[in-house]
Amino acid sequence: MTKRDYYQVLDVARTASTEEIKKAYRQKALQYHPDRNPGNKEAEARFKEAAEAYSVLGDDQKRSVYDRFGQEGLRGEGFTGFEGFDSTIFGDFQDILGSFFGFTFSDFFGTGRRPGRRTAQAGRDLALELDITLEEAFRGAEKEISLNRAEACPACHGSRLKPGTRKSVCPACRGQGQVRHQQGFFTISRTCPHCQGEGEIIPSPCPECRGAGLAKKKKTLTLRLPAGIDDGARLRLTGEGEAGESGAPRGDLYVAVHIKKHETFERQGRDLYCQVSVSFSQAALGVNLDIPTLDGQEQIKIPAGIQSGEVIRLKGKGLQELRSQRAGDLYVRVQLQTPDRLTREQKSLLRQLAELRAEPSEEVAKAQLDRLKDIVH
Repeated sequence: MTKRDYYQVLDVARTASTEEIKKAYRQKALQYHPDRNPGNKEAEARFKEAAEAYSVLGDDQKRSVYDRFGQEGLRGEGFTGFEGFDSTIFGDFQDILGSFFGFTFSDFFGTGRRPGRRTAQAGRDLALELDITLEEAFRGAEKEISLNRAEACPACHGSRLKPGTRKSVCPACRGQGQVRHQQGFFTISRTCPHCQGEGEIIPSPCPECRGAGLAKKKKTLTLRLPAGIDDGARLRLTGEGEAGESGAPRGDLYVAVHIKKHETFERQGRDLYCQVSVSFSQAALGVNLDIPTLDGQEQIKIPAGIQSGEVIRLKGKGLQELRSQRAGDLYVRVQLQTPDRLTREQKSLLRQLAELRAEPSEEVAKAQLDRLKDIVH
């Protein structure tokens, strides 16, 4: 029997783009799908015809041969027409065979692997947060962390079986892990609901873990923090998560590190910042001061005549950089502390200093302010 022209089957022009061909096929697939036309042999034939047309026109190489030589050209290339359903034909139309009809695309064609038993699941990853001090971040530290995680059941050693018993072949799927159903002219494979794809069942579960194979257990670990660790750093401890099923690999543990706010120092990258207060006389005459650092006391020289807000840099007194291990710096901001309570003698000495420096006295300053008020008004 002579086959219809593929362009006529999909109702598209010979100049149609790939997207137009896909769209046309989508419409035909929805119109003639067997689930929408149960028992309708003509609709089934139209559906196959549309799939065959799309398998040619949706492939640039096959379409080129078809445009030049027609059906005979395709036979010369080994194409014999509708030979079943290749998953690549329906790759762009999962919604047609999936959510629209209530089953997944992989139910028809698999996921690129042969259906079989479900593999044991790896253990879950775990995550926790750890607060440390700035001193610990500066020096590095060892911290003990405790967590509750799933471990292999001590009674059944993760087998899920009551000691002395064994698994049985699943009677529903006969050990295949998959069951098959007829859907129109399709044969659909699904995970066996009786054994959850394992192919085996456990007649006598372990009474300790109730057949789970896992039990919660408290575990204490030692975590080594490198010097210079950043706030918000996320450390991965491979294989320290929960145990997997039936000997499958363990998960990982992720630790998010947070550095507590310090009462003296502020951190910016590998540099530290702090503030020191000096008196008027210390700022004027200069002084050597002992100040705290994260590495102990350090003496700094306050030069004579320093101004409030000036910064003194202590090289190498910051934190290490993790990769280069170069140390940052400590920046000390000088804050002039003005005395708020003075004795008569102290006031007298300051007035004498003001006179020697030709600075306006309190009375002169008041007179100048009064003259300024008169000018404004």
